[in-house]
Amino acid sequence: MAVIHRTTMSPGKLELLAAWMPSKPWYRGGDAPLLTKAGGFRLDDPEGEVGIEFMVVTDTSGDSPVTYQVPMTYRGAPLASAADGLIGTSEHGVLGRRWIYDGAHDVVLVEQLLALLAGRTTAQDQNASDAPDPTVEVLAGDAGVPAGLLGPGAVTDASDATVVGVGPAGREPALPLALSLSRVLTPGPAATDGSALGQLLTRWTDADGAEHRGVFAVLRAEKA
Repeated sequence: MAVIHRTTMSPGKLELLAAWMPSKPWYRGGDAPLLTKAGGFRLDDPEGEVGIEFMVVTDTSGDSPVTYQVPMTYRGAPLASAADGLIGTSEHGVLGRRWIYDGAHDVVLVEQLLALLAGRTTAQDQNASDAPDPTVEVLAGDAGVPAGLLGPGAVTDASDATVVGVGPAGREPALPLALSLSRVLTPGPAATDGSALGQLLTRWTDADGAEHRGVFAVLRAEKA
């Protein structure tokens, strides 16, 4: 169970994200993002070592507000395999120095997200310890999520999403599998194109305080 500490981080999460996000191809705002927290949820690391948060932020630095999803992990030491996804470091008031990663590059976040899509774990409230988040909805496709998937493989940033390669342990999948993480969030229903093995929907609040709901992640079998 993740424990939410009521303490400070220096620099703060939004400060770190404001410095990092303009380097990403899915970012659509100005040179200096103006970020506010707009929602999100957490997942538990079964080993209790890594913090996992799916943060939603709204940026008002551009011509119109844009809302983004940034999955993040918080670690007590650097993770060499996720070096390309390092957002920055911060001093936590209780835990000390934390290395903060874009979760698409972190094996713990990717595998716990796959577990969530497979129904083997439960989304947790972003701001409270040991409190499931009932607003996070998981939908299984007709074929369901295969067991034993591992990741991340190749991580590719696109104009509105990040695609993470995943697959069964020790063998090639019958069809390539791709875990797509929505970066630019837009309200809307679940995907209905038939390729989704599992998908995740939840809510966020826009710059005007209105609540929206949309797709955060989709696991797909790519066509041959």
